[in-house]
Amino acid sequence: MFLRQILALPFIFLALPAASSQADALLDALGIPEVIAVMQDEGVAYGAELAEDLIPGGPSPSWNATVQRIYSVEKMEASVREGFREALADTDLDPLLAFFRTTQGQRIVRLEISARRALVDEDVEEQARAAFRNLDGSDDDRLRLLDEFVEVNDLIEANVVGALNSSYQFYRGLAEGGAVGMSEDEIVSDVWAQEEETRVDTREWLYGYLLMAYGPLEPEVIEDYTALSRTEAGAAMNRALFAGFDDMYGDISYALGLAAARQMQGQDL
Repeated sequence: MFLRQILALPFIFLALPAASSQADALLDALGIPEVIAVMQDEGVAYGAELAEDLIPGGPSPSWNATVQRIYSVEKMEASVREGFREALADTDLDPLLAFFRTTQGQRIVRLEISARRALVDEDVEEQARAAFRNLDGSDDDRLRLLDEFVEVNDLIEANVVGALNSSYQFYRGLAEGGAVGMSEDEIVSDVWAQEEETRVDTREWLYGYLLMAYGPLEPEVIEDYTALSRTEAGAAMNRALFAGFDDMYGDISYALGLAAARQMQGQDL
């Protein structure tokens, strides 16, 4: 959970495979519907910034409507759930459900969502980043615990890969929409050129977020959470979350690039 329209159908009760049912239950325990709602807010804000940078005249009503469609919470959640289920098809999720359904597990989830929601505000985000910069390189005990948590979950590398993949998909959309004349090799080269800057930015945002989210937690709680991440089930859950969200952001980034290309050329969206 770190890490940047379905038609209405009648209720039909199906005999779902146990793993699928458990995966959905785990996503609910992790508060994924609320996380995605925050991500929609982040996406709408990003869409406005994108229009200011790329589109003559800035965001228009048609552009804003398109961004809202692209960041549909229904589509986003469906994409994450599908990828998550597939990645966890052969994993025993009972230990994870047991952990996240406890009072302590739900406390962690609530703190994670609250911090993510707070960081939508640019001033709050800068304060969180500044808090990390002030601690970076020190022997602060809380920072040591977070270093271990980040390393066990491979959070920086996984987030950097996801960000670069999203950037690639955005360029693909721009190119296929006719806004830029870039070959596949040129897109890949341009994306890789962003790697170091992306890594630095990711590290600063991630630690700022974790310091805010886990600040109220006792050290032993963070240690328990890290220990869970070391287990086979915990590692599988982490990989599945990144798989689900990477698929979601890839689709969104391509759609944004294509929509931006059309708007840049004065076409109706």
